Amino acid sequence: MTLEIRTLTPDDVPGWQSAISTGFLFGPQAGDEWIEARRPSMDLDRTQGAFDGGRCVGTFRTTEQRMTVPGGAALPSCAVTNVTVSPTHRRRGLLTRMMANALTAAKERGDAFASLIAAEYPIYGRYGFGPAAWTTEYEVDVSRSGLDPHYAGPADGEGSVELIDGAEARRIGPAFHDRYRAQPDRAGVIDRTSHWWDRHTHAVDYQDGLTVPYLAVYRDAAGEVQGLVSYRATVGWPGNSPDGTLTVHSLTAGTPAAERALWYFVLSVDWITTVRSGERAPDDLLPLLLPNPRAARITAQSDVLWLRPLDVPRMLEARTYPVSGTLVLELHDRAGLAGGRFRLEAGPGGAKAAPSTDDPDLSLDIAELGTLYLGDESAARLLALGRVAEHTPGATATADTLLRTPRRPWCPDGF
Repeated sequence: MTLEIRTLTPDDVPGWQSAISTGFLFGPQAGDEWIEARRPSMDLDRTQGAFDGGRCVGTFRTTEQRMTVPGGAALPSCAVTNVTVSPTHRRRGLLTRMMANALTAAKERGDAFASLIAAEYPIYGRYGFGPAAWTTEYEVDVSRSGLDPHYAGPADGEGSVELIDGAEARRIGPAFHDRYRAQPDRAGVIDRTSHWWDRHTHAVDYQDGLTVPYLAVYRDAAGEVQGLVSYRATVGWPGNSPDGTLTVHSLTAGTPAAERALWYFVLSVDWITTVRSGERAPDDLLPLLLPNPRAARITAQSDVLWLRPLDVPRMLEARTYPVSGTLVLELHDRAGLAGGRFRLEAGPGGAKAAPSTDDPDLSLDIAELGTLYLGDESAARLLALGRVAEHTPGATATADTLLRTPRRPWCPDGF
């Protein structure tokens, strides 16, 4: 039987969700409650299914997204998620067909790039995606941290930390996050939808088996919200002594003072001997906030955010550059969506990028531009790996001077 790929009707949703459950090994059948809770976040016109007869055997969904780029501007992205192919239907080109449909639609909509979080590294490079931001997880042994065990919060006049409920977090969180992600060093941070806030403040509760998180806010001396944290904790009593683990699920801080105060707060919770940071930026301040940074042990480190350029001039003109420079880039794109030769003239006052017939300084695959764009990777490293070709001596160094950023990009949210 011919395999059909199409967008969904409302009647397709239960079968599509069952295919998600199968593909991600959640179990052979998704429950009705699980399906209904997720339905409000689905745009069926942007949700594809691969069907063999009446059965859904492949899934693919995209959502609107705004992503901060170096300098603080936000560009529209086509966020790819819920990608699965059932084990009975692998190696039949289903993902390739669904991806082509989605990227073509994104190009027509005017999205600057597509984004995703890759469950497996080898899959997405062939579609023009490159790893653009990494994440690191830490585990802190509180007893070895060197922090004052009698810490009682910020000193008078230095702001305050307060526990809040979900309703208060839902009220103050969106405006704070919009201020946070607009800062010039927040490359990779994405917007948070109303549905995100409902989920993470438990206005809706379908995070199977998870308890409601604790939520805390940091306000500066003027009373303005400058940071939010959510966390959960478990405590055991071996030998009648408390041995608790606190896991941070989200911690965003708009100022260094807020970041320090929120970390010191979670590290000083009574009965907690271990703090797990959750996913953090690869150059996060956490270890160096401790008198003994060795108490923060890296437990995981991985690529997380991948980008696929779709509108190269718009991307290059939207971000900022620390110095003046010119580069002519030859970009190879097998899909024919964003390739070509482009001249970038950039400087602290702005940038101009346009198609060019000049000889190229560098040539690279479109995926490598995705890797370089947010400022994390070094063009010199890609040159050494044979993934960038240098035609003008010194062009690789120019690319690094223009594109790399002082702080590494980070995407704090999954999607």
